[in-house]
Amino acid sequence: MAVDFNMPILIVDDYKTMLRIVRNLLKQLGFDNVDEATDGSMALEKLRAKSYGLVISDWNMEPMTGYELLKEVRADGQLKNTPFIMVTAESKTDNVVAAKKAGVNNYIVKPFNAQTLKQKISAVLGDF
Repeated sequence: MAVDFNMPILIVDDYKTMLRIVRNLLKQLGFDNVDEATDGSMALEKLRAKSYGLVISDWNMEPMTGYELLKEVRADGQLKNTPFIMVTAESKTDNVVAAKKAGVNNYIVKPFNAQTLKQKISAVLGDF
C-alpha cells in the first residue's frame, strides 16, 4: 500500500516547540497536510470533526494525556482504526506495555530524528 503524502496528520503536544519540530520532520519526509492540537481534548475535537490518516501524540499533557486520548480514540467506533503513534520522553517498560494494551500502533522515545520518524511511520502505514 502506497503512503499518501497528502493525508491529514494530527500532531498533539503541549509544547509549541515540539509541535514545530515534529511538523518540520514530517515536512522533510514529504508530509505537508499537518494539523496541531495542544492537548488530548483538543485533539479529540479535531479527530471527531475531520478524518486523519495518522495521529502522532505526546504522552505527557494536561488536562488530557496522550494515553487517555489513545484510549478515547480506540473506544470510539468512528476513530478506532486511526493509526496512532505515541511520543514520549519516558522509555519505561510499563508505559510501553500500557500503550500497547491500549492499542497504540507504534512508540517513539524523545529525542528522535527524521529517520526514526520515517521508520516508525513506515512500520504503521507501509514503506515510503
